[in-house]
Amino acid sequence: MTVHLDSLDEAVDFILQHTPQTLRMGAPLGIGKPHRLINALYARLEQDPTRPWFLYTALSLDPPRAHAGLEARFLGPFAARHFGDDFPRLAYVQAMKRDALPAHVEIEEFYMQSGALLGSSQAQRHYASLNYTHVARALGERGLNLIVQKVAREPDGRRLSLSCNNDLTQDAVDAVLARGLPRPLLVAEVDPQLPWLGGTAAVEEDYFDAVLTPPGPYPMLFGLPRQPVSDPEYAIGLYASALVRDGGTLQIGIGALADALSHALVLRHTDNVAYREVLAALDPGLERHPAVIESGGLGPFAIGLYGCSEMVNEGFKRLVETGVIRRKVVDDELLMQRIADGTANLGDHARLQRDGEYLHGAFYLGSPDFYEWLRHLPDDERRAIGMRRIGSVNQLYGGHESLERLQRRDARFFNSAMMMTALGAAVSDGLEDGRVVSGVGGQYNFVAMAHALEDARSALLFRAVRETGGKPQSNVRWNYGHTTIPRHLRDLCISEYGIADLRGRNDEDCVIAMTGITDARFQAGLLEEAQRNLKLRRGFVPPAQWNDNTPAHLTASLRRFRHDGTLPDYPLGSDFTEVEQRLVKALSWLKGRTGTPLAKLGVVLRALSVGGGAGDAEAMERMGLAKPDGMRAWVEARLLALGLRETLR
Repeated sequence: MTVHLDSLDEAVDFILQHTPQTLRMGAPLGIGKPHRLINALYARLEQDPTRPWFLYTALSLDPPRAHAGLEARFLGPFAARHFGDDFPRLAYVQAMKRDALPAHVEIEEFYMQSGALLGSSQAQRHYASLNYTHVARALGERGLNLIVQKVAREPDGRRLSLSCNNDLTQDAVDAVLARGLPRPLLVAEVDPQLPWLGGTAAVEEDYFDAVLTPPGPYPMLFGLPRQPVSDPEYAIGLYASALVRDGGTLQIGIGALADALSHALVLRHTDNVAYREVLAALDPGLERHPAVIESGGLGPFAIGLYGCSEMVNEGFKRLVETGVIRRKVVDDELLMQRIADGTANLGDHARLQRDGEYLHGAFYLGSPDFYEWLRHLPDDERRAIGMRRIGSVNQLYGGHESLERLQRRDARFFNSAMMMTALGAAVSDGLEDGRVVSGVGGQYNFVAMAHALEDARSALLFRAVRETGGKPQSNVRWNYGHTTIPRHLRDLCISEYGIADLRGRNDEDCVIAMTGITDARFQAGLLEEAQRNLKLRRGFVPPAQWNDNTPAHLTASLRRFRHDGTLPDYPLGSDFTEVEQRLVKALSWLKGRTGTPLAKLGVVLRALSVGGGAGDAEAMERMGLAKPDGMRAWVEARLLALGLRETLR
């Protein structure tokens, strides 16, 4: 019988009374993690070494903390507004960042907030490198005895929804039971802020042993701030959009590259003339690229796409709103087969429209606007979004493979990488010294699935250049001491300079294709390395058009479309005010030019010599620098004025 609780202390008492002395707890990734309950449990156990606590989770979200100076002036007010002053930071994360977890508490994550824990020994030592689809099995092996999770309550009903995290809970319970172990204690925390989603995300209340409904006020859900999209990111998104086949299946990741891809797909569908103009300016020969031809052209979406992605995010919101995502599927193999071979009757089509779903995901994460959209979806649109187990979304095997093959026709899986090698391996989650930046998550799953589905393709998106210590470095490496995706799974790679089709190609062809999407400043060194290692013939002559692979040429190609609003800075909306958007540009410009002490000194001297008077009184007021108080504030005002002037359009 389900126990109903209304206080955090009661919930902690219940957990400690009904679990073994050694607590082996699972908690969802992202916003499904009940921060207040976990903090209450940590506060109780932190000083009690007789109760060892192992927490297995991922993506422990922590709002950013600003450093001193201009960053703090900008981020302080924004964070208070965007995350809320009462956002419950996870106590174990704060301890882990200082390597201050007590000896009897161990946190094991299989995916980290990107770059947030590079300096934590405790986090790095206890990171578990797992494909997303293997996590439930690992939890079973660890003898999980408790799962805590945020849930939504059905409006005017008794059921609960796993809502944002239908990914692992049920699979983990099954994995524990399959090992002959007792069913874990399941404790739900009801959050009125969490959107209700039904279908396979809904469970009866008695699925949980205890349901906690703590008193309000309820903190805001963690919202990912939407970032501006740069010229390189737009170019990558535009190239990627040309590979999507009408009537196909779409998976995308998160961040500015996903935002750019989503905007490009919307532009392709809603203003195809402008879309083709942008593509022609970016790459006049793109329509003739074999991978684009294979995907069936660049027209709007007459049939629409079916979304099947481990994460439902901001991009999918826009794709649904504009009708790009609308191809429905049902879990009926015979009906899907009739749809595929053209023998479906009117009744089949009516059922598909009535019962079908056009978007499947395992968890969701986005901005406050995204959560508001989910809360207020009309019932027919809400029913068309199905939250599924990760074992269903991220792989073909072990479930209903023949059905999923019919549903996932013409699939395009788009994921991001930090670096690529010239031979087609991807570096997406870690550094060559072994430290983990984020995690493999589902990337390997989707790359492997692209090879398993006959008409699917995997595309890895990456920026050709990064700034390190104020100097540009190529993200196309000859070799690197860590890889996430091995080169034998190479497929499509996309940088701001084009598309490299590596599937089935020999090593020399891969080297040539990858160099063709490398920044011109680094091509010669890459070719020399390939020749030195016997992977490229000595007589190879680079095509003349490779010389156009420069930031200046790219910016010139897209300038008109950036200025006329075709390619806006924030294609999916912004969490920043108009003043803050100007400040983001100025602060980014300053950050990019102060990466070394010498470079920083040069910028400071330039700011002091040029003087103030940026002409943006609103920006100065927002940063508390309208009337600088003291020498430090005066220098900061001069720096900000310089950044604002340099980024005015």
